Amino acid sequence: MKNENNPSRRDFLKQASVLGATAVASPAVLDKIHFSEGGQTGENYHFLFQGDSITDGNRSRNDDLNHVLGHGYAYLIAAKLGYALPQKNFHFFNRGVSGNQITDLVQRWPEDTIALKPDLLSILIGVNDTMNEAGGNKNATISGFEHNYRTLLSETMRQLPSVQLVIMEPFLLPVGKLNGDWSRYQEAISGRQAASKKLADEFNAVYVPLQDKFTKAAKQYPPETYWLWDGIHPMPNGHELIALEWIGQVGKKLPFILTKP
Repeated sequence: MKNENNPSRRDFLKQASVLGATAVASPAVLDKIHFSEGGQTGENYHFLFQGDSITDGNRSRNDDLNHVLGHGYAYLIAAKLGYALPQKNFHFFNRGVSGNQITDLVQRWPEDTIALKPDLLSILIGVNDTMNEAGGNKNATISGFEHNYRTLLSETMRQLPSVQLVIMEPFLLPVGKLNGDWSRYQEAISGRQAASKKLADEFNAVYVPLQDKFTKAAKQYPPETYWLWDGIHPMPNGHELIALEWIGQVGKKLPFILTKP
């Protein structure tokens, strides 16, 4: 899949190492962005989900349409919207990859995102970056995470100026090894949560808050493992929590996903 000889790919990877905050499109520019053809009412709308294992959901890498969206929140969102609004002819794509950090997204962004030309791009990333930092990797910094994330979003808006961005908040719960040194993990994830919210505001993206939802759910219906079995990966009910919150937040910006047949 990787092609280092592709000029556009080389240029993009170079940007990832040198691009700073000055590359961010101004809010005035972002406010002028319009949906692509059909975007206002949603006909033939293309949804792309990007991220790590939580998005991946053990999706297939072949033409088996029974498993192509995985078994997580992306599948549940597609199921709910596809059932409720068949006349819209929605198209759903999942390109989450288990184990990915923000730097991995940079490497595969041209092929796995830009080339697909989605109408909506939803991103959930940060937990593996958090685990890497908490594990002692000095190169896994919050500032580096924000820098690379900003680079991805800037390049996406440059090449796909009509795309609707959705940024999802990464999350954790104090389960297992995470509970043993929760303050360390909490500090690492909270910095990436703040960066995600900051970037959502900068790029006029829909922001999907999830940490507080999981924290409150685990408090009301304990234990934490009922929601995130290892403190990281959701149980089926955890994926349903994500899907419902995603539809609720995105529906505020794209009301056509809430329209009944």
